[in-house]
Parts: sequence; structure tokens; C-alpha cells
Amino acid sequence: FKYWNFLNTNLTQILNIFEVENNVPFLHILLPIGLSFHTFQAMSYTIEVYRGNKKAEKHFGIYSLYVMFFPQLVAGPIERPQNLLHQFYEKHNFNFEKFKAGIHLILWGFFKKVVIADRLAIFVNEAYGNVNTQNSSNLLLAILFFSFQIYCDFSGYSDIAIGIAKILGFDLMKNFDRPYFSQNITEFWRRWHISLSTWFKDYLYIPLGGNRVTKHRSYLNILIVFIISGIWHGANWTFIFWGFLHGLYLIFDSIKIVNKIIFPKSIKIIITFILVSFAWIFFRAENIDIAFTIIKKLFSFESYSNIKSLKMNNNEIYFSLLLIVILIMKEYFINNIIIIDRKIFYIFSAFFIFIIYLFGVFNEAQFIYFQF
Repeated sequence: FKYWNFLNTNLTQILNIFEVENNVPFLHILLPIGLSFHTFQAMSYTIEVYRGNKKAEKHFGIYSLYVMFFPQLVAGPIERPQNLLHQFYEKHNFNFEKFKAGIHLILWGFFKKVVIADRLAIFVNEAYGNVNTQNSSNLLLAILFFSFQIYCDFSGYSDIAIGIAKILGFDLMKNFDRPYFSQNITEFWRRWHISLSTWFKDYLYIPLGGNRVTKHRSYLNILIVFIISGIWHGANWTFIFWGFLHGLYLIFDSIKIVNKIIFPKSIKIIITFILVSFAWIFFRAENIDIAFTIIKKLFSFESYSNIKSLKMNNNEIYFSLLLIVILIMKEYFINNIIIIDRKIFYIFSAFFIFIIYLFGVFNEAQFIYFQF
């Protein structure tokens, strides 16, 4: 479903070198909904049962609920059977505290998606879609905007999924923990897409030997895990290169050369953010050639000039930057605060819905991770 045409395209290119025609047909089929996520969730169940950590589920309906639980079906978080299966046997009465917490998560998730991510996407799509006509300043801003777009888009979905499940009485695992406050790449991967990074750690990295082997073998294990992580994200060399780059980052992290240099905490956070944002270039670019064109332009300093956009005026760009500042301040100062008073909760929720309606960008943009 996901990799056939990618493999066939590369086979065609290899055969063309030897002037051999490839007669293997390309497939034009629909990608099943949530394919990567519910496949990994089903694999979690199989592996945990095989290891003896979880008894096999005898009820097919309950098992089906575990694999295809609707709130997190399309883009996670990827759950483990130990956390989720038993919850399908429990009676879930309405709980106002869980309802409040769920509504908070849903509203904040929608704010991140339609107010921040979809607004930033306007500039990002224009810049990445017309790289050759963009100056270096535009591309630099597009890289910054995409870093926050993908975070708000994906963590926004996770917030909505966790919030919906919470209203129904179910507890899903936390998938993001303010990743852009990380002081190194290792910490970043403890905070970003937690359900996937722990999946790869438990089911691939540790079985390969983890860090219990020689240093060089542990470095190879890291590269294998992150290259496969790149392939999981999409059938494109850009994702493979993105995974390889993060693997190199983590190897460099494990050598601990940087840790010997004393940097203030804020400088470490900025350096980590720059490294992550640089890697996002490959994640977002349509192909490798476009990614390297962007990098080349970034380092051709003579092409820096005023930011110009056909889709956003200066006021909209400044407003987008203000939204990023609001996001950072909210996550730094007032993370996970729940309003207790019922009346204030209802007023706050109504006001927040109005803010989303007023400033949201409703252009039917799907969540980025729906494609994976």
C-alpha cells in the first residue's frame, strides 16, 4: 500500500542505467486510513503477548477496539495493550473533572491546529512550493514557521484525541512534552512523539542490543532505528535522510563532546532547536533536490533581502510571529492548568471557541500526519 510505488520508482531508475525497461506496474490504490499507526499498535499487542508481558485477548471485539480506537486511530498516540485493553472492560461513568480536562485539551488542540498551524502553513506552502523564486530570508522564515507548524499540527491532533478519549473516560498516553524546550537531541526525542520514540526504543533499539554492546555497534543501532523511523514516516528519500540526520545527531550526543562545553540552558535550547529545524527541511521538502536547493540558498548570504509573500502581508506575518510567542509563553508559564470553577469554565470555553472562530484559518487543511 505505502511503499510499492517508491520501490518500483527506484527500481526503474536503476534499470534505466543499464538501459533495461521496467515492466513492473505501478499501483493506483487508496491508502487505508491510519495504516502506520494501527499497524504499530497491533504489533505492540503481538510483541507484548509473545514476550509474556500481556495475556492474549480472547474477545475479538475488545481486541478490535484496541487496534482501531477511533480518537487516536489516524495519528496516534500509539498505545500499548497494558495501558488500553483493560480500560475497555471498565465501566466509565460521566466525570465532570475528566470532561473539563478533555474540553481544555480539545480547545487547545484546535487552537494550535487552525489558528497557528494552518496560518503558518500559508507561508510555508508558498515558500516550499516555489523554492527557486524565494530569497534566503523567505526560506529562513519558512523553516522557522514549519518547525512550529508541524508541532502545532501534530500535537494539536494528539491533544484532541487525548481530550476526546478523556471525555469518554479513557486515559491515553501523553504524546508531546514541550519538545522545543529540550537542551539536546536526546531530550528532544524523549519529548517529541513519545509514543513512537518509545515504540522504536522498546521494540527495535533494545532488541538490537541498545547501548549494551560496543560503542560502534550502539552507533549503528541508533542509525538503523532512525533510518527505519524515517521510512515509517513516508516513502521518500527525504524522510530517510531526515532519519539519518537525526541518527547522526544522537550519535554526536552520545559521544558527549558538547556536554563538556559549558553553555547556558537557553543557548542549549536554541542550538537544539536550530538542529531540529534544519532537519525539518528534509521532512518538508518534496524531494532531496529541493531540500539541498534550500540549504544552498540559506548559505548564499548575498540573497538575503526583505521578506516578500504573495499570500501573506506584513501584518499577517507579524501576527503569525506573535502567535508563536503566545504558544511559547503558554507552554513555558501556564502548562496544564485546569479551571476549577464551573461558571468560569463555561465562560472560558465559549470565549476560546469564539477566538478560534475569529482567528482560525478554515481552508480544509488536513492534519500533516494523516499522510503517514
